[in-house]
Amino acid sequence: MESRTSTDSEAVMSELMMPQHANNLGNVFGGVILSLVDRVAAVAAIRHARQICVTVAMDRVDFHEPIHLGELVTAFARVNWAGRTSMEVGVRIVAENVITGARRHTNSCYVTYVAIDQQGRPVPVPPVVPWTHEDHRRFERAVRRRERRLQAE
Repeated sequence: MESRTSTDSEAVMSELMMPQHANNLGNVFGGVILSLVDRVAAVAAIRHARQICVTVAMDRVDFHEPIHLGELVTAFARVNWAGRTSMEVGVRIVAENVITGARRHTNSCYVTYVAIDQQGRPVPVPPVVPWTHEDHRRFERAVRRRERRLQAE
């Protein structure tokens, strides 16, 4: 199985926050952001595995700042690490005021996916080969997060 770099899986999605995305204070619902996170991370996982992938876990998500109605929300995702059938995808969320151009990093999280076949059984995925210093850092941290998750079970 041919290995891949994390940049091979990169995915980016943007969405303008409209009234249906926000509460009566003009703040975007957390569920709207989590939906975007899951969609962009799924694209990264599928690009990496070239298989159907399902969400297995989403690490803790902290909302550092509210996202407001009218802001452009961009989600950046890439596979940080891959095991035999599972992958960790890192996602970074940035909110942008499209009038001023000001951007804010509002949250990051990690989502675990498993590649499956047509019968819903796990299938092997290609390994991730860290290429840059940043890739190595992300890879090593993903390994440590996985070890902590397995110890917590």
